[in-house]
Amino acid sequence: MIFRQLFDSVSGTYSYLLASRRGGEALIIDPVLEKVERYLQLVNELDLRLVKAVDTHLHADHITGLGALRDRTHCVTVMGEQTKADVVSMRLADGDKLAIEGLALDVIYTPGHTDDSYSFILPDRVFTGDTLLIRGTGRTDFQNGDPRQQYESIFGRLLKLPDETMIFPAHDYKGETVSTIGEEKAFNPRLQVKSVDEYVDIMNNLKLSNPKMMDVAVPANMRVGLHQDDIASRGWSVTAEQALALIGRPDVALIDLREQSERDRHGVIPGAIHLPYPRLQENIAPGGMLHELAKSTSRQILFYCAFGERSAMAVQAAQDVGISSARHIQGGIDAWRKASGPLVH
Repeated sequence: MIFRQLFDSVSGTYSYLLASRRGGEALIIDPVLEKVERYLQLVNELDLRLVKAVDTHLHADHITGLGALRDRTHCVTVMGEQTKADVVSMRLADGDKLAIEGLALDVIYTPGHTDDSYSFILPDRVFTGDTLLIRGTGRTDFQNGDPRQQYESIFGRLLKLPDETMIFPAHDYKGETVSTIGEEKAFNPRLQVKSVDEYVDIMNNLKLSNPKMMDVAVPANMRVGLHQDDIASRGWSVTAEQALALIGRPDVALIDLREQSERDRHGVIPGAIHLPYPRLQENIAPGGMLHELAKSTSRQILFYCAFGERSAMAVQAAQDVGISSARHIQGGIDAWRKASGPLVH
């Protein structure tokens, strides 16, 4: 496995680049906006293809690199389903898998620092965001934080991982880079409590000042969504209500860009062809299925995804290679459901 831990000294943030092999798909966890050029340089040097950018939670101390990485690489942006961010391409839930070629991380919901905090687990390591830090725990006094929830996330879930499991947090302010579950059980001062009430008392009396970037970072990080209005202004989108009249028509090819886990959980628009977003380029290239479908028939290509972000990028890419019939359902399955569109499971 390719694994790189990257550090932003201004905010004390760790970002993590993972891939199963050189030349393969990669994902990055908790990217920082100011470090995007460095990430892209490293991705290029390691001959990787960035396909997912993930935030463990809505950060308050730095502006996320999710939007910039999406704009530069067309990667999928990922957060938990509780996020207040306006649009991310994929929203994960407890028990899901965060998967790329050759790697699948277990997704667990670990609220407490914020109400949208998630951790991601590989067999030998866990990425804990700000839930469990090295010799500390994430503060719980803003963004719907809750010390009781955090106690359960840590004691009820994270500390039940094997003691040798390595811990890679989203932040450290003392230069520590890695710990283990066993070390934190033994030496983390906030975990040496006898009850949840004792833990709550500690967390409620930290008397910390707000992060310096909080008033800038939180609003910015809630607006990472791709501006689908740009695609709509070119006539390349249809609303969910308009799409209702197109379903079942022989001159429309409905293309579902989501991953199979999303289809299983949220359902499928009847008649849709499943062509996952990571395979888009091969499908729209000469000889690819969508390229040949558009060339040999007069069918309109109608993309959709979860919230419209992947499908908007797909429309732009398809138009760029001359598939002029490409459109997408603005707002994705989320908008389709709100319009009472039919779904099959």
